[in-house]
Amino acid sequence: MTLETQDHPAMTAARAVERLRLAEARLARRRQTECGPSENARAAMRLILERADAEVTVTPTEIAQALDISTASVTGMLDRLRAGGLIDFVANPSDRRSKFVVPFDRGADPDAIDPVTARIREFALGLPDDTADQLAVFLDRVREVVDAECA
Repeated sequence: MTLETQDHPAMTAARAVERLRLAEARLARRRQTECGPSENARAAMRLILERADAEVTVTPTEIAQALDISTASVTGMLDRLRAGGLIDFVANPSDRRSKFVVPFDRGADPDAIDPVTARIREFALGLPDDTADQLAVFLDRVREVVDAECA
């Protein structure tokens, strides 16, 4: 059986990844207009929480650089996250012109920030260990291809 055969398991997996990519694109468009924080806001929250967990500070400029967006966009996004009670700002003790972004309530459920991730985690817990390992390797290779495109 060749890879070109439509019912080959490898082709089934490739088509499933393509359906996933299309669903992610649709979700990103819906989030921009219909439901909750944007994808950039969710990415910023993940970065802020990761830095807080590592006890490392993060500035709005660093967030802009990490997300590859303008500082003006980050300012508006952070203002909305602050208004929503998700972050706060603290003065940088070594540079009074600078501020750090910190999570407002570390007791908040991180799954509430991105419920899709929480559901995916639930599904992953049901996978046998060897299957989960193989799937992780496969998806990491797909991610590498996606990340390399137009880089």
